[in-house]
Amino acid sequence: MAMVEKNGSAIGYVARNLLLCLFVVTTILFALSCYFVLRSTAHNRFLSSTFPSKSFVDVKGVKREKENCRCVKDEKSVTAGPLKVYMYNMDPEFHFGLLDWKRDGKNSVWPDIQKYIPPYPGGLNLQHSIEYWLTLDLLASEYENAPRAVAAKRVYNSSEADVIFVPFFSSLSYNRFSKVNPHQKTSRNKDLQGKLVTFLTGQEEWKRSGGRDHVVLAHHPNSMLDARNKLFPAMFILSDFGRYPPTVANVEKDVIAPYKHVIKAYENDTSGFDSRPILLYFQGAIYRKDGGFVRQELFYLLQDEKDVHFSFGSVRNGGINKASQGMHNSKFCLNIAGDTPSSNRLFDAIASHCVPVIISDDIELPFEDVIDYSEFSVFVRTSDALKENFLVNLIRGITKEEWTRMWNRLKEVEKYYEFHFPSKVDDAVQMIWQAIARKVPGVKMRIHKSRRYSGSVSDTQKESSWSSLIPRSFW
Repeated sequence: MAMVEKNGSAIGYVARNLLLCLFVVTTILFALSCYFVLRSTAHNRFLSSTFPSKSFVDVKGVKREKENCRCVKDEKSVTAGPLKVYMYNMDPEFHFGLLDWKRDGKNSVWPDIQKYIPPYPGGLNLQHSIEYWLTLDLLASEYENAPRAVAAKRVYNSSEADVIFVPFFSSLSYNRFSKVNPHQKTSRNKDLQGKLVTFLTGQEEWKRSGGRDHVVLAHHPNSMLDARNKLFPAMFILSDFGRYPPTVANVEKDVIAPYKHVIKAYENDTSGFDSRPILLYFQGAIYRKDGGFVRQELFYLLQDEKDVHFSFGSVRNGGINKASQGMHNSKFCLNIAGDTPSSNRLFDAIASHCVPVIISDDIELPFEDVIDYSEFSVFVRTSDALKENFLVNLIRGITKEEWTRMWNRLKEVEKYYEFHFPSKVDDAVQMIWQAIARKVPGVKMRIHKSRRYSGSVSDTQKESSWSSLIPRSFW
């Protein structure tokens, strides 16, 4: 019996020691697990020491740059200086030759604009003339000691350029040479587009980037109809996306540029809310196709409103002067979708300091990443505008103080939409260059991505892969 009790006490002693050891081991493991979990959620010290923070706050709370900051920088990243632009020396038939300019000699591609500037045709041709202004600005950037700030500078080494500029006056080509003459099989406009595609796709600059860093001007909605689907990797400068599939043109890669207004700018405007007797103004083509049906519907809704001017108008018989007078005497000016989402009426309204009323659901606006249009415009959905009395009641409900605030803002922003030669600081020409510059990082990223597997496929496979991106209907 004594032996049994002795054995029992020994077993109890061993069991207690085992439990104690198990508790100690469990405690140690728990502590270690907590340590590793906390360490894994803490700031990565390897990254911190390899890529130190760009800035820090000193004891006085002043943010300063660290002297030993190590940063990865693209050798050709965009700087604070002018956009570096390489421009092809293309045959004059693509640009100033379309204005009947004749070269002086075989080696003369460009006019000497210090002596003579070929004039651009007037009237409605002017509204899509951005190609002319941008090309002149690049040519002028070459002159030393130019008495102005430049937003873009021409360079002669394409490998140093941020973008490659294609000087084809496509809108002018469409406006003047899109009709087929009796002795022609195809129009001159179509022939030029075919030559353009052949020229560009044969250049080393195009092959190097797949065209992604090229700037192609197609501001008129009908310009580049035959070439656009073959040059779509390029950055297009457009008035809107109304006649482009998103695979060809979109807001991510392309730039929306303003029309050049055709009405007379309202200089020294001392008018005000009470001195502009017309509440709402529209004069232009009323019967349009596509999204422009809303013009016709609004005409029927507004034609009997006593302080609303809504009538047909054109450039003939002094139409531009009449529109200038009408807009200068109006508080609000309608900008309604036509054949495409945009129209020159918006920029005529801005130049007239007439608060734009924009009824165009699919419109894209120039420089909207840096300009807030709601500060000087009224936006109305098409579905709302077509409700009886909705639009008139909305406009009548805007107070004199609200209108005056927008009117003052119009006078501040109008400079962004004025085209000048030489260009001026933050005018339309320089704003377009700045918009292009803001696209450059995205362009570089797409070029870099396109090179990921360039060393692992044959030239045949590359060509096949490239062609597969383009719908068959594009060729």
